[in-house]
Amino acid sequence: MPRKKPQLILTQPVKVGVKAIKVRLDARTVITLSDLKKLAFWKERYPHAVVIS
Repeated sequence: MPRKKPQLILTQPVKVGVKAIKVRLDARTVITLSDLKKLAFWKERYPHAVVIS
């Protein structure tokens, strides 16, 4: 009987005192920013980027 491999769950390490800001760039891509100032850089490349949390 074949053994099941444990399912890999990718998560980012939690940094103390840093608030993570999730941004949806397109239908499939979500990135995490540590500062809203960096959002301007991503807005240039992806004009339809939306802050989701």
